Amino acid sequence: MDTHYILSLFSNDTANFVLSVLLVVAYHYFLSRKVRKDPTYTVQAVNKIARTAWVETIMGDEKNAVLAVQTLRNSTMAATFLASTSVLLIMGVLTLSEQGQKMDSTWHALNVAGAISPTLWVVKLIMLLLDLFVAFFSFAMAIRIYNHVGFLINVPVRLNHKMITPAHVATHLNRAGHFYSVGMRAYYFLVPLVFWLFGPHFMLIATLGLLATLYRIDRSPKIMTLDYDDVN
Repeated sequence: MDTHYILSLFSNDTANFVLSVLLVVAYHYFLSRKVRKDPTYTVQAVNKIARTAWVETIMGDEKNAVLAVQTLRNSTMAATFLASTSVLLIMGVLTLSEQGQKMDSTWHALNVAGAISPTLWVVKLIMLLLDLFVAFFSFAMAIRIYNHVGFLINVPVRLNHKMITPAHVATHLNRAGHFYSVGMRAYYFLVPLVFWLFGPHFMLIATLGLLATLYRIDRSPKIMTLDYDDVN
């Protein structure tokens, strides 16, 4: 088949996909610029600072060992649940790939601007699978590092170990938090990819809606101060 014919056939889908990716990249570049100017601009940046301070507090007082274990257990359980969900979704996408031809008319009922080629359908499912594999890998890495931190954080500071310092342990914990955040991002990006199954214009609209939502939830909340003069 002629290459130019294929490109023209998939032009709308390709253009909307590329535009959606560029919007996501531009959004995260915008956040990185803001964090450089203000280290507390995003929730993720504030959590990184909080995790570092938490590790220093836990390792500075041996009485907090139980609290450390309970907190890490909760984080590990959350990451395990999300990793397991990723596997179930991967199996669901693989099942959908077998039944795609049977539901062809249903999926493309609202597709007024995109191609309905079986080849493009496979590409869409592959993108969904890649996104889910990123989510699974990220959550699995978070679980792995949380388990390592569980041993490291209970080493008392009084031992003066060269490597197991609060700064070193905080680096590991923040790395686990980063993987957890990446996994959640992969889940969020499933929204436009799923809408892509119904048409390229739906994917672009879903991307704009997702970025608008992320902008609200990514920003750290403003500190509310209470004016006691007004209260009294």
